[in-house]
This record gives sequence, C-alpha cells and structure tokens, in this order.
Amino acid sequence: MDTDGLTETRARELAREGRANTPVSGSERTTARILRTTVFSFYNNTLFAIGLALLVLGRYSDALVSVGLGIINAALAAVQELRAKRQLDRLQLLAREPVTVVRDGEERAVGPGEVVVGDLLRVRTGDQVVVDGPLVAVTGAGGRVEADESLLTGESDPVAKGVGDVLLSGSSCSGGEGLQRAEHVGTDSHAGRLTLAARADTSVLTPLQWRIELVVRIVITLVVLISGAILAQALLDGSTVLRFVQTSAVLSGLVPYGLFFLIAVAYTVGAARIAGRGALVQRTNAVEAVSRVDVVCTDKTGTLTSGRLSLVEVVPAGGDEAGARALLGTFARSVTSTNATTAALAADESLPGAAGEVVDEVEFRSSLRWSGITLADGTSLVLGAPSTLRPALADGALAADDAVRRRTDQGLRVLVLARGTGAVRDADDRPALPRLRAVALVALADELREGVTDVLAGLGAEGVAVKVISGDDPDTVAALARRAGLDAPAISGPALAALEGSAFDEAVDTHGVFGRVAPEQKEQIVDALRRAGHQVAMVGDGVNDARALKRAQVGVAMRSGSSVTRDVADIVLLDDSFTTLPPARTEGRRIIAGVSSSMYLFLSRVSTQMLVILTVTLLGLGFPYTPTQVGLTLFTVGVPTFFLTLWARPDPPADDLLVSLARFVIPVGVLTAGFATAIYAYLYRQILDGFTGTPFPDAIRLFEQYTGLTYGVDADFVEASATLGAQSAMSVFVSTTAIVLILLLEPPHRIFTAWAPVSADRRPTWLALGLFVAFAVVLIVPATREYFGLTAPDPPVVQIPAIGLVLWFVTLSLALRFRVLERILGLRVSE
Repeated sequence: MDTDGLTETRARELAREGRANTPVSGSERTTARILRTTVFSFYNNTLFAIGLALLVLGRYSDALVSVGLGIINAALAAVQELRAKRQLDRLQLLAREPVTVVRDGEERAVGPGEVVVGDLLRVRTGDQVVVDGPLVAVTGAGGRVEADESLLTGESDPVAKGVGDVLLSGSSCSGGEGLQRAEHVGTDSHAGRLTLAARADTSVLTPLQWRIELVVRIVITLVVLISGAILAQALLDGSTVLRFVQTSAVLSGLVPYGLFFLIAVAYTVGAARIAGRGALVQRTNAVEAVSRVDVVCTDKTGTLTSGRLSLVEVVPAGGDEAGARALLGTFARSVTSTNATTAALAADESLPGAAGEVVDEVEFRSSLRWSGITLADGTSLVLGAPSTLRPALADGALAADDAVRRRTDQGLRVLVLARGTGAVRDADDRPALPRLRAVALVALADELREGVTDVLAGLGAEGVAVKVISGDDPDTVAALARRAGLDAPAISGPALAALEGSAFDEAVDTHGVFGRVAPEQKEQIVDALRRAGHQVAMVGDGVNDARALKRAQVGVAMRSGSSVTRDVADIVLLDDSFTTLPPARTEGRRIIAGVSSSMYLFLSRVSTQMLVILTVTLLGLGFPYTPTQVGLTLFTVGVPTFFLTLWARPDPPADDLLVSLARFVIPVGVLTAGFATAIYAYLYRQILDGFTGTPFPDAIRLFEQYTGLTYGVDADFVEASATLGAQSAMSVFVSTTAIVLILLLEPPHRIFTAWAPVSADRRPTWLALGLFVAFAVVLIVPATREYFGLTAPDPPVVQIPAIGLVLWFVTLSLALRFRVLERILGLRVSE
C-alpha cells in the first residue's frame, strides 16, 4: 500500500487541471446577483419607469423623487442582504478548519480547498470528512473507523467503516483513525452534489408582497386608462404644453410608490430587530414570511437536541447507589478515547469517581457496542448496551428487557456498567468481554436545546403544527418529542415510501413524527404540506436538510450545522436557539399590520384622487390638482404611514386583507371624492359669480398674485382664479379628511370606532394632532402656502371644507359602522 501520498509537484499539477476540492456554495447569492435582484425588482422598475416618463415631460424634480425612492428601496434591501452575506461568509471561513494530507511521505496541514484527487488524508476522531473516498488503512486496534453521518442521513448512531469502505464528505470521524484516499472532490463529492441540487433560486413573493403587487398593477392599469382619456381630451381642447405636463405629473403621482419605500423600511427594520435576538436574515421578506407559517418541520439531531447527553438515572444492582456512581465516574474519567457518552458522564458533578491508572483499553465502536478499561489493580470496568453485555453477566436481571424497555420508551439511552477481574482482550489481542457482574443500569437522555419546550408550546398555542423529521428510529424520536411537549403519532420512512398520491399526503398531514426518513423524503414531506395549502418552515442543520429548506416557504438553519444549510437558509439562528423564532414571528406580524395600515391610507388617497379627477374633468370644471398640491400627501399619507408602520402591533395576519381593504377604501374613496367634488364645484361657481356680482374680499388681489394674470385685461383671469380657489378649498378638505382617517384606523375614543375598536396606543392621536398643526402652518405661512400652490385661508377656503368635513365624518362613520357597501351589493352582513 502506498502511504507516501502524492508529491507536491503532482498535487499542484492536479490543482491546475481543476481537480481540487474547490468549495461549493449552496447559494447563488453573489454580490452581483443581490444587487441585480434588489435594484431591478418590480417595485423599483415601476419607480424608474415613472421617473423616466417625468424626465421626458421635463418634470425634473418629480423625476428625481421617483428615481430617488427606487434607489433608496434598492439600497435598503441590498445593504441588509449584503450584510447577511458578509456575516455568513465569515462563518464559513471560521468553519473551514485545515485537514491533514500525506505528501512526499510527510503529513502536513492544508486547507480543505487544497486537497486534490489522489491525496491521502489522515482522518482522526473529531475530524470533518471533506472529500469522498475509501479508507485505505486503519490505525490502532479494532480495524474500524466510526463515521458520524447524521448531517447526511439524520441517523445519529455512528457507522463502522473498515478498509475499502467509503467515507462521504459531510460526515465526521467519531472514533478511530485511518487514511482516506480522495476520489471525488468539489462538485463531484457527495456533499457537493447535494449542494448543487439545493442551489436553485426559489425566491417567491410573500402573501403581503403578492397582494401589494396585485393592487399596484391594478392602480397602474387604471392610471394608464384615465391618463389616456384625460390627456387625449387635453390635446383635443388645445391645452398648452405646460398644462399637459402638469396634468401628466399629477396622474403619475397616483401610483402609490411610497408604499414600496415603506415595505423596504419595514423589512429592514424587522431584520435589524431580530438580528439583535441572534438571527441572521438573508432574504429580507423572510421576516414577514415566518409570521404566516402554520407548519414547522424540524430535524431532531442538532435542532431539537444539542448533540450532548445528560445523565438521567443510575439504578444500582445491589442498592449501593453511591458506590455505583463512584465506579461510573471512575470509568468516565479514566478512558482516553472519549465519545459523547463518556464526555457527558465525566462532566457530571454527581459522579464522584476519580481517574484511575489504565493498563488496557477498548474504545467504543458501534460494531462492538461496548467499551472497557482494565485498571492497574486488575479490575475491568465495561460500559455497553444491555443486549450485548447480558450474555457475559453473572446475573442479567438488572439488564432485563422490561427494565430497559421502560426507559427506552421514554426516549432514553440505556447502558449497563459492569465490572470483572479478567482482561478486556483475548489471547489474540482482540476485544473480548470477560465474566462480568452488573454494577448499575445507566440511563442518559439527549439534551434538549434551551427553550425548545417553551417554543413548541407557544407554537402549539398559536395553532402552528410541529412535525419532527429524523433518520433515527420512530419510537425514539417520538419519545424525545414527548419530552419536548409534542405528543404526536409516528410513522417510519419505509412505511411512508409505500404510500402514493393522496394517501401519502394524508399520512404527512396526520402524523407529527417521522423516523428512519431518507434525505429525499424530507423534501417530499415539505412538498406534500405545500400542496395542502400550508405555509411551511423547515428547520435543519445537516446537508440532508438543504433541499427541504429550499422547498419550504421559510428555511431556517442552525449556525453550528452544515455550511450548505447556512448557505440556502432564509434565516440562520446564530445562537442555535429556537427561542429566536417567536420574536421573528412577532416582527413579521408587526410588518404585516404596519404595511396593511399604510395600504388603507395610500389606497384611500389614490381612489379619492382618481374619482375627483374623473368627476371634475367630466363636469368641465378644469383640472382639479396641480403637481405642487399633490405634494400635500407628504403630510396626509407619507408621514403617518411611516410612523404607523413603526408603531404597528403584532396582530395575527388576516387572510382577507384585500376584502378588508375594499370594505374600507371604497366607501372612503367614494364619499371623500363626492364631498370634495361638491366643494370644488360649489366654490368654482361661487368664485365665477363673485366676479360677475359681488367678489370675495381681496379676491382680485389674491388671484392676480397666484395666477399671474391681470383682472380686466386677461380673458382667462376669472376662470383661472375660480380654478385656483376651488383647488385650494378642495385640497384643504381632502388633506384634513386624510388626517382624520388616522383616528379611524387607531381610534382614541368611541366616536371614532366605526372601523376599529378603541386603541390603547395614543401615539397615532398625537401624530394626527401634530399633522393638523403642521397643515395649519402651511396655510398661514405665505412661503409654504405658495410652495404648495394654495390661496390664502380666506373664510370661504376654510369654512366650506370645515362644514364638509363634519358632514363627511358623520356619513362615513354610518357607512362603515352599518356596512352600507355590503348591503348595497347584496352581500351577507354579520350583525
């Protein structure tokens, strides 16, 4: 057997030929891809298109606002995702520990990416296997290497490997030592192939994003149709180029692009909030998506459990529990080849025994199912499986099947500690059990991760089903699930594989524990749940979980798990703690509630403006808005929606958001537009009559100032003055109604509860009052008034909107409280 390995020269040649173990990323989320997807999203493309149209029309400042919002949106999303990528890259670097290769007959440490085909690798206990290839030599007694393949298969028990057996990348050496020859590296390795299979980009819109996109598409369609009709009429009427441009600017402003900005802000703030709780968000909308999850699928090993064991019970054979514990402590602290079991026992302070002088030792192997030591005084201590040790015991009563079964049914690992006076090897130096006497029955439990029980209880209280999927025995998994507070029927992977179609889907839906599950079955289980209409989150840590994480609406990975799962996950739990999930769900609900509230205000404004433009134009009363007057929505929509999003309560998301929006927006839009049009038409006619009869006080001076025309000289003076005065009064009315809508959405008193119950949060009320004051300042201060294209607050401009506001509020309150819209449409109304 060649134990000299490759030469350095040959290794460099193979590396140049592309036969090195080049790391494979489980994600295609390169910097360029992140920038491309965040910059050119549907939302930003809409903003850029509007900006381009405004630029062509010469509205440079408006174009700057539209394009600027798109750039800000892209920057917020890109910064968050790039930050997550950099942090994940740092985690990957920390996880890439060097490996030992044999080159030119000497062992040396190299990076995993420097291993080439044909290399000999030294594999020791605790080492990660980075390539596929057979064992070519085993060092030490036993002729076996123990491989932990739990990250590949989900099976927690070690697998014995002898010379000629293949070690797979992604596994680790849990016992023994040997030499492995690299046959398959990089993308050709087992882990590499699984990684490539998980790389497909499956980014999907969340329900909230889908609803917003649908609403925006409808609004854009309506804006295009209305714009086409009005602009065509303007061309036929011979309107000036300036009027044409102003009209186009107003119509383009109907698109609620501020809503896009709010979504970006909400997602970024939510990601930042849960980052402080120990979760790294790689897909910005995952914070919202996790709040809608109604099924959580989780692996057992490494997710529900920490991978550590804890001592639960010591049952002495002769009643001397103190003596049994001392011997158990002596055994655990004397062995030199430690494993998870002996490490847990050695760390247990309830076991008082000290390390003894060991003259011989047999390390634990899955093929033996026991380990033993011989002390200097000739005493041998053995710890092993009851069924394996029973034939060598002088009295097997302690290890009887019923005593063991009672504990294994509880999900415990049961071992027998025994002592003897013979050697733990035979004459040929092979491991052999001497004649033994039972000392104690030892029961250990997989240690549940901190907070798992509380999290599962909380999810159950919220109606979220939890399904545990593992490669371990179904009964063992079910017992551990019961310890975590999850009592659910179990089914095995082979039994599941025998089912097809609806029978398979029904089995997945009705069972909560899945054992002996093959890696590909995890993906099938997630697919079945999605077919049933569930929103699925998959929590895992192994390579075998990667594809299932990609198929789920939300993939959640543990930091301590495989780099592949961290690559493909939407959320990485940096502290390996389930306790991060509830805060993430809370933030998601806060985002949905905040953006939903914002949609009520945005769409009310859009519907009102659309209807006003249509009705006023059809009545032949001129165009009802100027671009600067539309800027008032900064006070009435922009500022309040920003704060309402930040202050939102984490209420459960409603499934009928579009229906709820329609129930609110349609009455608000119709009534507000109706009153606004009436105010506009009334003042328009009053101003015209005023110039032919008794004019308003200072009307001539006022309108000369704002129209730039001269009374008695310019023929268009009267009409322009009437338009400007009517526009100002209508803007006052529409702006104040928009502020009142805040009080309807977050009522401070019963008088405002036509839509929602009284809110304990007084911040929206103070916000509304502040906006009223700010708007009053805009009307009073000449500079701000002129900027927004408004006339001075003469009595008609203030009194008529004030009267209209009271009538509007009473009418709208009645319409919302008694669901007039549903009654008119003949829909069922629950009293």
